[in-house]
Amino acid sequence: MRIDNFNHKSFLLKLLLTVFFFGLAFRLFFFHSLPSLISPLLETPFPEKDAIPENPPQTSSSSEPVPQLTPAPVPIHIPEDEEDQVAPTETGKCDYFIGDWVPNPLGPAYTNESCNLIESHQNCMTNGRPDREFLNWRWVPRDCDLPQFDPWRFLRMMRNKAWALIGDSISRNHVQSLLCMLAKVEQPALVYHDEEYKSRSWHFPLSNLTISVIWSPFLMEAAIFEDINGVSSSEIQLYLDKLDSKWTNQYLNFDYIIISTGKWFVKSAIYYENDTILGCHGCSNKNLTDLGFDFAYRKTLRFVMNSILSSNHKGLIFFRTSTPDHFENGEWFSGGTCNRTAPIKEGEMEMKDLSRILREVELEEFGNTTSEASRYGVNVKILDFAPLMLLRPDGHPGPYRQFHPFAEGPNAKAQRDCLHWCLPGPIDSWNDIIMEMIVNG
Repeated sequence: MRIDNFNHKSFLLKLLLTVFFFGLAFRLFFFHSLPSLISPLLETPFPEKDAIPENPPQTSSSSEPVPQLTPAPVPIHIPEDEEDQVAPTETGKCDYFIGDWVPNPLGPAYTNESCNLIESHQNCMTNGRPDREFLNWRWVPRDCDLPQFDPWRFLRMMRNKAWALIGDSISRNHVQSLLCMLAKVEQPALVYHDEEYKSRSWHFPLSNLTISVIWSPFLMEAAIFEDINGVSSSEIQLYLDKLDSKWTNQYLNFDYIIISTGKWFVKSAIYYENDTILGCHGCSNKNLTDLGFDFAYRKTLRFVMNSILSSNHKGLIFFRTSTPDHFENGEWFSGGTCNRTAPIKEGEMEMKDLSRILREVELEEFGNTTSEASRYGVNVKILDFAPLMLLRPDGHPGPYRQFHPFAEGPNAKAQRDCLHWCLPGPIDSWNDIIMEMIVNG
């Protein structure tokens, strides 16, 4: 009896110990695995949609049908369930637009050889620009960190999203920069272009991200009479009460939008409202009241901003201020040049009157918009790149907007471009700032 009773108790003890250790092992395994199961939902700023369509979205810049091009093969894979390991930067209310250009020993994020998406007029290295110092600078805000743009993280965050950059040729300049950075991870496929290739759309098949650039230099309806070199045969006809349908027809389809305009308003134009001439700018021979370009610019921005506020758009809308040019010793039409090869310090160069007036209108009208945005439930932010770009007179193509302009000799006549930006170049820092503004809200 004692032996049987002992054996019975021994069996129960072993059974209890087995259950205890099995439970302990399960507990350790479960809680060790739990963080990896929940962290994608907690750390990814933008939850992914349920599925990726088999075919690219037909994002069009007009009412024309979108040509379906076969995406180029991509030798990499972006896992759908890969968690975002990069934690948001603790920056608080950082002002990304106050800072300094500092030497960057790592050099540019891409090169003209690694990216085949750079248009010829911004491809300064291919066109023969001899100096390289302008490539080795980074924008650093004074009050916070600004990590370099992470293309892997961007594509993960932007799975199944649609972007649009709406504006003039500076927007086209910017979209090339963004595409070149992302192409280091995934090569985009061109899925739409208009007849003049001013409006285009690209699709990243693995992340199902679409990026479009829509050429609308006034954001309003306008009749423009210019040749490819910007020479006008007549004044622009600008309608200050009619938004340009090229962007408004698809505005609600985009999750992220960057809107900009500015420089075109200094051109000679006749202004209309209710299909009636209001006046003009720079048309003294027309016997019309010269209202000034700032009149039309203010009226345009107010109309655009009010339309955005009442649009019920649920995405994120950036308004980018116009960027300064750096023509010295003349303008683009009178022999102006931009021969500098390094950044300048704050205070070394003043913004030109035209650029200053444009920016004052922009800041005032955007300020009026932000005070109303929360009431309408619209998410708008400003990208005030003007101050940091003022410090980069070295970043323009200059004569190297053309292929080897001095091939026939150093005194060859060459048109200078001191408005757009070389790629790679200073404009790449815009993507660093935009990504941090998205990550940190």
